[in-house]
Amino acid sequence: MPSSSVTHYKWEDMPVEEVTPLLGRRLITGDGMMLAHVYLKKGCVVPRHNHHNEQLTYIISGKLRFWIGEDGDQVIDVGAGEVLHLPSMIFHKAEALEDTLDVDIFNPPREDWINKTDAYLRTGQK
Repeated sequence: MPSSSVTHYKWEDMPVEEVTPLLGRRLITGDGMMLAHVYLKKGCVVPRHNHHNEQLTYIISGKLRFWIGEDGDQVIDVGAGEVLHLPSMIFHKAEALEDTLDVDIFNPPREDWINKTDAYLRTGQK
């Protein structure tokens, strides 16, 4: 049953989770969606993965390079002020070409992020 109460958040009050030394995030979760600030240092690689969640990635500052598809043959650079839509189950990988702040929106919320079971993000970073 959906929540009937309104919640007000301030990003500055939300704790930053250090996923790796190159990747941090803040999460806000509603009943059917999740909003995340994702902080990526230049050179941070988000390994190839897919998920059942639909995703919108809005770059606030910096630039990410995405490799899209099973073979990663579609390459898209997404910079400040741009949005990338990733449908459910699309394989993708990303690398921060610059220090980057992006806003990710997921529907439904990423349970693996909430439960910290996102091992694909937590290994292999320097």
